[in-house]
Amino acid sequence: MANDGSVAETANNISKDENVGTVGNAENTDNTEGSANSDDAAGETDEISLFGRRHETFAQRYHLTRRGKAKRLGQIVKIMGQFDITKGLTPRKMRLMLEALGPTFVKVGQMLSMRSEILPQQYCDELAKLRADADPMPYQTVVETLAQEYGRPVDEIFADIDPKPLGSASLAQVHRATLVTGEDVAVKVQRPGVRQTMAQDVSIMRSIAKAATKFMGSSMQVVDLGGVVEELWDTFEDETDFLKEAQHLAEFKRFCEPYRYMDCPKPYMDLCTQHVVVMDYIDGISLNHTGKLIAEGYDLKEIGTKLVDNYAAQILDDGFFHADPHPGNVIISGGKIVLIDLGMIGRLDRKTRQVLRQMIFAVGAQDSPALADGLLRFADIQPDAEDYPRLLSDLDVIVEEYGKVDLADLNIAEFAMALTNLAQRHGIEVPSTITTMSRALVTLEGLLDEFIPDVNMIEIITSHVSSSKRLDEVAKDEAKALGIEGNKALHGSLDALAESKVAMRMLTRGQLRMNMEVVGSEEPLKQVSDMINRLTMALIVVGLFVGSSIVYYAGMKPIVFGIPVVGFMGYVIAFILSVWIVFDIYFKGRKAKKAAKGK
Repeated sequence: MANDGSVAETANNISKDENVGTVGNAENTDNTEGSANSDDAAGETDEISLFGRRHETFAQRYHLTRRGKAKRLGQIVKIMGQFDITKGLTPRKMRLMLEALGPTFVKVGQMLSMRSEILPQQYCDELAKLRADADPMPYQTVVETLAQEYGRPVDEIFADIDPKPLGSASLAQVHRATLVTGEDVAVKVQRPGVRQTMAQDVSIMRSIAKAATKFMGSSMQVVDLGGVVEELWDTFEDETDFLKEAQHLAEFKRFCEPYRYMDCPKPYMDLCTQHVVVMDYIDGISLNHTGKLIAEGYDLKEIGTKLVDNYAAQILDDGFFHADPHPGNVIISGGKIVLIDLGMIGRLDRKTRQVLRQMIFAVGAQDSPALADGLLRFADIQPDAEDYPRLLSDLDVIVEEYGKVDLADLNIAEFAMALTNLAQRHGIEVPSTITTMSRALVTLEGLLDEFIPDVNMIEIITSHVSSSKRLDEVAKDEAKALGIEGNKALHGSLDALAESKVAMRMLTRGQLRMNMEVVGSEEPLKQVSDMINRLTMALIVVGLFVGSSIVYYAGMKPIVFGIPVVGFMGYVIAFILSVWIVFDIYFKGRKAKKAAKGK
């Protein structure tokens, strides 16, 4: 285990390029000058100064220092040492270690808990407990945070705040309160300094990822380490900006209006800030308390069916969906399914939704060709000629494995992972929104398997795809799409006519030249060229033998070994060329056979 000195030295080495800030925070009070680091470019923002635009680096924005990073790295190493990770990690030990490491690692653990294709199931089950309550903040800290956010005394806004929290997570804490105007609300307060702590951890991760990339090289990397860290930070930024969550609540509230059985808390936008969300208090039963729901007379299968059908509407109809539908975020209140905590959401554009509809319906209908067509449309690439056969072959494997499986036996997590792996093998960049959607569907599937196993998610989604739109709506959409495609085709045709006019003018003037390349013709042409060369050499050898024989019978002088010198030289050259032809044929034949075996 490294001592404190070596840890500090290591942190100094991995962060030596960072541009540090000039203001310390609660954890990092030391200031150290440095040069700008490209790792922090993702967090750069522009400021207008007297002499023009000035760049604020990631480190400056979050007041990060070298010594602060070294101290934090020392804490991480010390905590890992306490759990003795060199002797292995049990599921429980891994969960406790992530909790001890702080909010950044708790969020990482929560993400991993939904990835059974990465970790064994027993680890995922244990990490799922990270969603449970964390140690609560002192009530005084909550009041001080609210007063700081609003810039005025708390009692001017809230008539009463319950000191006992409704829930306390790694990022925030929720209290029940009453506004001075009488509304019963829930107040979500972000833990002070949590974003700075996450920024510091991400900065360390960036440095480690950069060093690992340089050490391993791009060819040895199974995943893009830098990309993973940046995706992690994007998630952290979104989840710690509570104004975005308030906006999501308002948007989702509008989405739920046509559905009598769906709802979400109403946000009070004038009281929401970057670190505080004020919303309606929902008094209900969480979906993970199935016993209470049954006792209250609720039908679990009806709840599951309506939840999945509405989720299909979120993804396929509206393109705006709750990205973390775990049991704690689903509450049953007053006969309605209420989704809470919209810190994580996903969005899908119209084209992506159309392709997903096609793919899901193809799985439900067990239509392999349609599924393959959907996969190719989803890829939205033009593969090169050499890779295209392999791409089709891999698609055939997926279609064979998943396209003909019974709906009840379809594992969405495995199916999504198979598509992701295929994309990576062929250099297809899967949009982050699709990754978010896949993760959300896996979470929803896990919820159903645990609490409502009688509900088949794929059957409901397939039924939704079939019946969600009336015939006139489908015709309207198709007419709109046809109009767009027709407009593109018309402009393309006009461009082609303009080009053909130029080509005809050049042809009539004798100025037109044509370059033609036959794809895949290089190897056959090379073989034909080799055959012609050998045939030419063979004719030369035959000519030398015949000519030398004529000189021999003519008895021309001088004579060597009883053969005229000219004839002797002809025989020698003919022999050498003959041997060369034989060896050339032999070795090139062996090389071709090895190449064929290698393929």
